[in-house]
Amino acid sequence: MSDDPPDPPGFKPEGPPRVPGQRAVRPKNAATVMIIRRDGPKPRVLMGRRHGGHSFMPDRWVFPGGRIDRADYRAPFATDLRPDVQAVFDAYLKPGRGRALALAAVRETWEEAGLLLARPAPVRPSAGPWRPFVDQGALPDLEALDVIARAITPPMVGKRFDTWFLLADAERLMSLERQADCGELDEIAWVDFDEAQALPLPSVTRMMLREAVARMQDPNRPKPFLRFRAGGMTPSHL
Repeated sequence: MSDDPPDPPGFKPEGPPRVPGQRAVRPKNAATVMIIRRDGPKPRVLMGRRHGGHSFMPDRWVFPGGRIDRADYRAPFATDLRPDVQAVFDAYLKPGRGRALALAAVRETWEEAGLLLARPAPVRPSAGPWRPFVDQGALPDLEALDVIARAITPPMVGKRFDTWFLLADAERLMSLERQADCGELDEIAWVDFDEAQALPLPSVTRMMLREAVARMQDPNRPKPFLRFRAGGMTPSHL
């Protein structure tokens, strides 16, 4: 939008362009979670800055998240998705994929920000990408998550994601203190929504910040589904 602050000079594009003449890249399944903290004068959201060497959204501030790993389909959890949240996933996805997306978002929050959206649990044998998480004596708290939106990267971009945007309250974190040796994002910060809008953001992240503010005022508002057809964005609702 015209009121959005421009990216600083020299910033790289949000993603690599599609190779001319080639078909659009198939989007990869991904999920990200907006964790809202309400213990101050204004609500704050957890955000992190991606490294400038990434080919997708370099130097931008984003919510923790990422693509599904095969291990997310069989990862253990302490609590399951709420029935209303599961129903939103089930309306669009194959059985089991919605839970895997939620688990991917929880795992990526640990890997990128060093924070556990989880409940205490006995340490149990584990392998693969979930082992560092389970070794903390924790299992994912999927009941804490809500779906707020879905967005698919435009077809003119050479790296695409079909991303589900989730929401959780920071009170569901096991601790607000980050694990010292965790964190793939260059910087991590809790920022209020006005401060967040002044950061270098991907366009979809900027839209989701606005959506989160609107949802705090009206929790029952429709959930946006953003995709691109015939050269333009076609907004609808989940």
